[in-house]
Amino acid sequence: MSVNDAFKALSDPTRRKILDLLKNGDLTAGEIADNFDMTKPSISNHLNLLKQAGLVWVERRGQNIVYSLNTSVFQDIMKWMIDLQQSKG
Repeated sequence: MSVNDAFKALSDPTRRKILDLLKNGDLTAGEIADNFDMTKPSISNHLNLLKQAGLVWVERRGQNIVYSLNTSVFQDIMKWMIDLQQSKG
């Protein structure tokens, strides 16, 4: 995970909405897709980008792929932002 990958993933409103859904708990790919009016392959692409950026954890549970929020990445981003702000102080 790089900060660049995280910011790139966060730049898309669909991916931000997916993260917003996950803040309430783990969801399957199908449950996530049910919240959007787009094809499952499109949602899968968004989920893959979030995974590559390290913003979500992915776990297979039986037949389902379950996604959860990786809060440690957000902590890393916040630390980077605080460090950046303090260097200007």
